[in-house]
Amino acid sequence: MNFVYKLIDSPLGKLTIVARSSKLVAILWENDQPNRVRLGEMEQQDSDSTLLEVEWQLQEYFQGKRQQFDLPLEFNGTEFQKQVWQALLQIPYGETRSYLDIATAIGNKKAVRAVGAANGRNPISIIAPCHRVIGASGALTGFAGGLEAKALLLSLEQKACFS
Repeated sequence: MNFVYKLIDSPLGKLTIVARSSKLVAILWENDQPNRVRLGEMEQQDSDSTLLEVEWQLQEYFQGKRQQFDLPLEFNGTEFQKQVWQALLQIPYGETRSYLDIATAIGNKKAVRAVGAANGRNPISIIAPCHRVIGASGALTGFAGGLEAKALLLSLEQKACFS
């Protein structure tokens, strides 16, 4: 089955949400780098039930009403990348982790740089919260959506946690 997609508005600009076989496979940024996430042929399907559910849950998240997503996900990547992306799903809402924390969580403390590379290729941004991964010094570091978007997402979560 081909990939289906829907364009949605968000506080971060236009996002492209992509599904296949009733599972979310990607959230792409408006100015995403070509080939950051490799997908096959895509067909626009604004009424696809999976995409409508993703859109609804993202809207709730952006409004500060949702802290956890309940969606079927399909990660496409290497086994190492999938381990990293699964570890991202374990970072609690409103908290951050370092690349070393993620490397430790997957049992490979020496893989900090590889964790960074996998984080940068996370196909399901926001829902697999790569924005919650920061540098060891606490500085915001690379993010496919841009550092401004990363800061906005972290700020949104902090506000929701303390309101």
